[in-house]
Amino acid sequence: MAESVLDFSKELDVGQLDQVVMTFYTGSGTDQQIAQELLTQFQEHDEAWTRVDGILEHSNVPQTKFIALTVLEKFIQTRWNTLQADSRKAIRYFVVNVIVKVSSDEASLNKERVYINKLNMVLVQILKQDWPRNWPAFIPEIIESSKSSLTLCENNMAILKLLSEEIFDYSAEQMTQLKTSSLRQSICNDFAPIYTLCKEVLDNATKPSLIKATLDTLLRFLSWIPLGYIFETDLLETLEKFFEHQNYRNITLQCLTEIGSLSVGSEYDEKIVSLFKRVMETVNNMISFSTDFEAIYENSSDHDQEFIQNLALFLTSFLAAHVKTIEQKPDSKDLLINSHYYLIKISRVEDREIFKICLEYWAQLVQSLFEDNVITVKFNAQFQHQIMRVSLYESVLSSLRVVMIERMVKPEEVLIVENEEGEIVRESLKESDTIVLYKSMKEVLVYLTNFDVADTEEIMTVKLSKQMDNSEWSWQNINQLCWAIGSISGAMNEETEKRFLVNVIKDLLSLVEMKRGKDNKAVVASNIMYTVGQYPRFLKAHWKFLKTVVNKLFEFMHELHEGVQDMACDTFLKISQECRRHFVVQQKDDVRPFIDDIIETIGLITSDLSSQQIHTFYEAVGYMVSAQTSRQVQEKIILKLMYMPNCVWNSIIESTKQSNEVLNNAGQIKVLSNVLKTNISACFSIGPGFISQLGQIYMDLLNLYRSVGVIVSQNIAEQGPVAVKTPKVRGLRTIKKDILKLIDTYIECASDLDTINENMIDPFCEVVLSDYNNNLDIARDPEVLYAVGTMVNRLGPMMTPRIPLVLEATFESTLNMITKDFAEYPEIRTGFYNMLRAINAKCFSALLELKPAQFKMFIDSIIWGFKHTMRDIADISLNTCEEVINNISITDPTIAGSFYQSYYLSLLQDIFFVLTDRDHKSGFKGQTEVLARLFNLVTSNEIQVPLYEDFSNSNMTNMTFLEGYVSALLQNAFPHLQSNQIKIFVMAMLEYNTASSKFKLEVRDFLIQLKEFAGENAELFLEEKEAEMEAKRKREREKALLIPGMIKPSELPAMEEAL
Repeated sequence: MAESVLDFSKELDVGQLDQVVMTFYTGSGTDQQIAQELLTQFQEHDEAWTRVDGILEHSNVPQTKFIALTVLEKFIQTRWNTLQADSRKAIRYFVVNVIVKVSSDEASLNKERVYINKLNMVLVQILKQDWPRNWPAFIPEIIESSKSSLTLCENNMAILKLLSEEIFDYSAEQMTQLKTSSLRQSICNDFAPIYTLCKEVLDNATKPSLIKATLDTLLRFLSWIPLGYIFETDLLETLEKFFEHQNYRNITLQCLTEIGSLSVGSEYDEKIVSLFKRVMETVNNMISFSTDFEAIYENSSDHDQEFIQNLALFLTSFLAAHVKTIEQKPDSKDLLINSHYYLIKISRVEDREIFKICLEYWAQLVQSLFEDNVITVKFNAQFQHQIMRVSLYESVLSSLRVVMIERMVKPEEVLIVENEEGEIVRESLKESDTIVLYKSMKEVLVYLTNFDVADTEEIMTVKLSKQMDNSEWSWQNINQLCWAIGSISGAMNEETEKRFLVNVIKDLLSLVEMKRGKDNKAVVASNIMYTVGQYPRFLKAHWKFLKTVVNKLFEFMHELHEGVQDMACDTFLKISQECRRHFVVQQKDDVRPFIDDIIETIGLITSDLSSQQIHTFYEAVGYMVSAQTSRQVQEKIILKLMYMPNCVWNSIIESTKQSNEVLNNAGQIKVLSNVLKTNISACFSIGPGFISQLGQIYMDLLNLYRSVGVIVSQNIAEQGPVAVKTPKVRGLRTIKKDILKLIDTYIECASDLDTINENMIDPFCEVVLSDYNNNLDIARDPEVLYAVGTMVNRLGPMMTPRIPLVLEATFESTLNMITKDFAEYPEIRTGFYNMLRAINAKCFSALLELKPAQFKMFIDSIIWGFKHTMRDIADISLNTCEEVINNISITDPTIAGSFYQSYYLSLLQDIFFVLTDRDHKSGFKGQTEVLARLFNLVTSNEIQVPLYEDFSNSNMTNMTFLEGYVSALLQNAFPHLQSNQIKIFVMAMLEYNTASSKFKLEVRDFLIQLKEFAGENAELFLEEKEAEMEAKRKREREKALLIPGMIKPSELPAMEEAL
């Protein structure tokens, strides 16, 4: 019986539908699954919208009504314009009548709030389609109806609020540019009666919910209405009246915040300052200036906590927009300072979101003060005024220094944390929010230090002394102090930094000796390591201190408390990167370079370290080795450094030459893997010089790879595919992966490419590619494809003769793995498409030598690639596709013509397929770039051969053919579109294919018209957002490089070390 809800030839049994809905929401098992399938089919049916009126009139189940409204909303968004005008009007009036009926009664409005909200959204969707052209009287009608009932007026406010949000906040991703512009202009033109209604309510209403709804609606208007409505009426006085009322102070403060954040002309300066003054006087009456916000916040009600957050937003928004205006008023100094002290107090509240609100303003203020000072010093302009501006905030900035130090969060370099049980443990998961927050706090504290080094030093020194005398000792306090000290590296001049840091490190070393208990010692040790790691400039200038610090790190490498060894190794790595040159030259009073001492005692130093920590240690020493400029000396150092791993390696390799039995030993496999990983770490940091080590073991590496491959194949043959999951085979495959990673790492950094080409590539291909080709799918390693891709990228045309061999071994075998679906073997897919892109970019001539069937397979694989929903695969493939087209366009015209006749139209179809498919939105940037290039090939007459087959029309050209072909293609795919819409879109593509931004806007508008993207459209704007973020990062870095201490030492551009 339940299936009858899907029979659209009969009248709907609403009771039956209610039963299905209730089964879905309250049932279980098979019945619930059947109900879900029925509801899904019902909602997706083309005629489902015709059932909505009956459901809303007769159903008593709220969930059923909600489903009906969802169906209607989707219909309005996607197929509204397919209806006749009378039908649209009938639906419109039906929705309005239901809204009026439900919202005219206080009880039903409160009872069915979710239902009425959904009805309101449906009405707004209709408005976006019909208003103002087909419903010009909407604004007068809603204003007039608001006068008939207080509850109806309250709901009408909600409708107006939704309409404002849809037009001004969410329009970019839902409506075309023209439609958005038209709706914004319409609501601005019709705003006068809306404003009058809001004002009448606020002046005369006594019903609390209506007043709140009106204030909430007004809040959405304030960002876009003409300024005259705000500053040339008595609206401000009205808002101030409600601000004093406890029930309305939060929503009113939000309105005042919106006003305060507006950019206004100087003609409104007096009103802005006057408004700020009166609001702060009211705030002072509500919360005394002496109130300890930090103390009262935790025990306050939700309403009061919300008020403190809203006050933070008001102060930061208002001051960010108008602080200079307030500064210039001679009688506003107390107001200015008091408002900033309120913000200081709020900054102490233990609520991260509130702190971030305050921090954003502090960052803006100190940056502004700093830049004004720079301009003043540079150009000597208005010198006296600018000096006064910084001095105006002197006391505020000093208090802010204390806040920043006491609230400092953990930098990502710190690996030791206090868990919920109060234990000191190794951090298991990095919090990205904390890392971002640290960066912002560091910037503020660096600016503050640049303003007044002495005050910063004094505050930190006093706080450190209180750690020493135990008066303020706690893990949190010592951590936050040391994190703050580390964050200002580079902000002091070298002399001050030296004096300050020597005292800090001495005190911390004393503290680690004074403290009892492993946890206390671990905390102080981690702070010593973090702090010294942040001051490479100091360490470079003071060799003895650097040597002492490194020896102390070696001591910490024997400390078995969780996290200490990791942090010691990481700090050693950072110091090695920054000070590498100092370790390979003989320093004053030393008998030899310190690196010799390290290598000589490397076994002792690393005796308590785990394998992973040893790899980090070798990477660190590798950076030192890379600083040795004498090749002969460097080779000797590498020989000594790799002596221990090579002894183990040689022993195992000799054993394998006698028998492969050693490769069946799990312990030996693990040892072998660690030796290989040690080589990888050293190779990564040493760079090109590592060839002296790799040359010794290269053939052994390949022989081992072959032997391991044979054993893996034997195990799979004996046990079947399940063998791949056994510990033994997994261990053996790790050996193969490590060998490939080592070769890949070296080729990536190598400088003598001719030697690689002559000695390394052919043996590699012989062993590795044959193994890859002969293996089962599940036993193939993606690292093979990564390594080949690296070889092609680095060696370029030198690899061209080998490309047929590479493709023979990898192409079809890999395609068979990845063309069964779009998800399995993700790493293989990434390696494969990166390899294809490299071959096209560096060895394109090899592709032209392929047989037609093979070349077609190459093109088909690229098309398969950009049909992936995995963004990285799709993006690589789209880039490759465009690069293939560009390569073809500059090759022999005969070859190019053949390519265009064979592939142009199919490429065009496939690009349109992914472009209009909702699952491929993330590829919009690449899709439009390829599409523009395809159109440009025709409009620029680069294609010299006919793309059409019908030669009967003597006037036919490629351009007229393309116009007709694409129009027909789109009309067949989207029959609901009008031919004029398609014609305009095709003409735009022909016109704007060389103007990237305009082309993309036209495509976006078309996709929005299609309504295929009726859901979340944010990814259509992904490129702009990413480009905007990248440009912002670049601007911020360029600015930060000019400010001492703003960039972490480890992130500064590499400079030649002075000795």
